[in-house]
Amino acid sequence: MQKKILLVTNGSTENWGTVEYAVWMSALMNIPITFLGIVENDDEEHPVETIFSRALSLFAAKGIAYDLQLVNGETEDVLGEMQWDDDTYLFVGPLGRSQMRHWLLGRSFRQIMEHVSCPIFYIRSARTELHKVLICFGGLGYTGKAEEIGIQLGALAGAEVTFLHVVPPVESEHLPGKEVESQALADDASAQALAEAQKHADLKGVASQVVVRQGHVVSQIVEEFQVGHYDLICMGSAFSATEGLRLLYAPNVTAEVAEAVDIPILTARDFL
Repeated sequence: MQKKILLVTNGSTENWGTVEYAVWMSALMNIPITFLGIVENDDEEHPVETIFSRALSLFAAKGIAYDLQLVNGETEDVLGEMQWDDDTYLFVGPLGRSQMRHWLLGRSFRQIMEHVSCPIFYIRSARTELHKVLICFGGLGYTGKAEEIGIQLGALAGAEVTFLHVVPPVESEHLPGKEVESQALADDASAQALAEAQKHADLKGVASQVVVRQGHVVSQIVEEFQVGHYDLICMGSAFSATEGLRLLYAPNVTAEVAEAVDIPILTARDFL
């Protein structure tokens, strides 16, 4: 089946960066866009027609293949009821929800992650360049979906990939600093998995490196993003069927990182 981008908007002005990024990624990956507009009860606040009109002009200018769909409902509910497959990439951004709604129902991205099983690109602001990709590694002994897509994008864009492994404090009391050399894990299963990831990158012709950090997972990922000036962060999902990944990223590390940085985040489950 041909891969496709499902670009979703509820008309929020915060969605425009998502549209720009999806168009850029469509051209990079050479896959079409299905543009889904969701008309919510407060449509006067977020008029879908306005962003549709702007997007169609951009699609035409960039020569992007697309089709349009329009449905009624709340975005989180609509996405939660859809059938998903591994050939779809969901592109979604902030939905313009109020702080009160966040307090009552939780962040929309967390709800979407729970119910959407396909890879998700969450875009708070567009970054239409890809020089450095950060793949947050769960220490697994096989290629995770986030790792696979990250390497693929690195190959398409000629970007460098960094595999980041964070050693939580409870596992690393014997390690001396906040940041440690990857050789410190030479006899560890995580080191073997990281080495395999680098082999996968080499096979795709992608330059890569390994960074190992020690400390709180979220803060270390955010700190690495800040010092490394990355263009995309790839992470596993807390809702993956794999318990090993769940241990590292549960309960909401991916969502917390997405709220802390202003670059696109890719999250993907390892099994659908």
